[in-house]
Amino acid sequence: MPTNDSDLQAQAQEILDTIAFIPFEQCQPLTRDFDHIPARPGIYAVRHRTEGLLYIGKTKSLRGRFSGGHKAFLWAWLDQYQSEDVRIAVQIIPYRGSPALLLELEAIILRATEPPYNVKIPMEE
Repeated sequence: MPTNDSDLQAQAQEILDTIAFIPFEQCQPLTRDFDHIPARPGIYAVRHRTEGLLYIGKTKSLRGRFSGGHKAFLWAWLDQYQSEDVRIAVQIIPYRGSPALLLELEAIILRATEPPYNVKIPMEE
């Protein structure tokens, strides 16, 4: 767990490098049940084969987040992306009871990348 801002920035950069630069073919394909994705806390990216990062998020259960549906899939469909060109990259994060850690990591990564589908989500007040 990061102990200061520089540790947090370094962990966020490591996560971003993993989810953004893993070869597309090694990302998880879309399925009906997403049983190939771990039911663990983490940061994830919905990626397009050529367009790159479409959406970045955090969750307490990666598998649960996708098995219940996801807005990014609807937007990808509306943008007429082929399902074989959209995949999911995941990075498991040791949760240790700190939802604030996932939130902070996600915020750092979002500021660095500004994926187009995240912009479409209204900010909470």
